[in-house]
Amino acid sequence: MYILECADSSYYTGSTRDLNRRVKQHADGMGANYTARRLPIKLVYFEQYARVVDAYVREKQVQGWTHQKKSALIAGRDDDLHYLAKCINSTHHLKPAR
Repeated sequence: MYILECADSSYYTGSTRDLNRRVKQHADGMGANYTARRLPIKLVYFEQYARVVDAYVREKQVQGWTHQKKSALIAGRDDDLHYLAKCINSTHHLKPAR
């Protein structure tokens, strides 16, 4: 599972069996329509899994995250991941911004 940062600061999350090949495809504009329209891209995070299905499940999980939560994952701010996973509405106490 990998995360690319695009030229517009958005993130693209994917999974692959060959990370180097896939990142090169994205960089060459041949990876996905999303990244092809937002070049250049930069690999900012990846996780390795023994089984492809596990990487795919993680990809789908992270794809559903907000930009802020993905940024916390990339930066290794594990404490923030728990907070950012909470439902934030009028009944929850908001943690002060860092």
